[in-house]
Amino acid sequence: MNTALILVAAGRGKRAGGEIPKQFQKICDVEIARRALQPFLLFETVKPIIIVIADDDIELAKAAFHDVSNRYSFISGGLTRQSSVFNGVQALNGLSVDRVLIHDAARPFVKHDEIEALLALPAQTNATLASPITDSIRRLADNTSEPVSRDGLYAVQTPQVFPFSELFKAHLKAQQQNQIEFTDDCSLMQSNGHSIAIIAGSKDNFKITLPEDFARADTMIKPHSPFPDVRVGQGYDIHSHCPGDHVTLCGVKIPHTRGLDGHSDADVGLHALTDALLATIGAGDIGTHFPPSDPQWRGAASKIFLEHAAKLVRQAGGTITLADVTLICEEPKIGPHREAMTQIMSETLQIERFRVSVKATTNERIGAIGRKEGICALANATVVFAPNGGGQGWNV
Repeated sequence: MNTALILVAAGRGKRAGGEIPKQFQKICDVEIARRALQPFLLFETVKPIIIVIADDDIELAKAAFHDVSNRYSFISGGLTRQSSVFNGVQALNGLSVDRVLIHDAARPFVKHDEIEALLALPAQTNATLASPITDSIRRLADNTSEPVSRDGLYAVQTPQVFPFSELFKAHLKAQQQNQIEFTDDCSLMQSNGHSIAIIAGSKDNFKITLPEDFARADTMIKPHSPFPDVRVGQGYDIHSHCPGDHVTLCGVKIPHTRGLDGHSDADVGLHALTDALLATIGAGDIGTHFPPSDPQWRGAASKIFLEHAAKLVRQAGGTITLADVTLICEEPKIGPHREAMTQIMSETLQIERFRVSVKATTNERIGAIGRKEGICALANATVVFAPNGGGQGWNV
């Protein structure tokens, strides 16, 4: 089932103050809209992604989403939220989309499991995140007030999810009949006779609206201790020798009397490092993403695997600070190729060369490696995330 995302980021947010729209203002050096998008990027099945922006905000939007430019498309917004969503829906029309998530760019704290709960619903379900009202409620009229029962009352949030075809029909009908009063898509769908399911949402998933909301958001992100979230992943790989005239190690093709047997190019160094990076976000192993049963990866360059793992780490909010590979073999000699290996790994991971370490040792003629029956590699990767939950995991 194909689930698209429309991120609504075209509003002006004047009540929030500031010289630029609130969704492009920063909390702890990251734009609010970028934080709002980040948890959806961890779901590989959520695509395409449409970000609706005001034409005047194109440069702000490019800056906010520059590191994930391959995952989304920009669409111009309208004068109201409803018209902006309609523009996004129109952009999806004709594509292979079964349902659509709609999320406000001013809600930067939606959780991974909340999105997961919406995606787990049957395809034809209309649903929204919402949190129960816990405060006492009073209705003000004519300078007097009266209590209102809070039983069954919920504060509606986003994301909201709808079958795409029904949502498109509802928006099209509203445009044709000049119905522009709907404040969210649940109201629009309900006006067309659709029932709305409620999925429990956290009160943390609030919409930044007023100046004081920035302080609340800042407090939620800032560390409660001075220590960052440092994660160290470990990887190991081994391949046996086979007939051939070269081996590929850490991206470098080295002439040799034998090759290495593997579905891809059998680069034990990059395979081990790929697994180490995936470990830092709980993303399984290399086989999870590139199954050896898939013929498209036969003979593939392992640089592809490493690039993929590094991208997932960055999308989860991580910064790679160290990539350390130890190659264990009796031959070939690694020293003459160390600089080339370091350069390739540095470029692939988009980190400085001094953060890449390539070492080599023999197995002192002990065991299969010592008998020159194959080559193995050990790898460690260090990734730093924002403190106290700033980094997220990957949806396996």
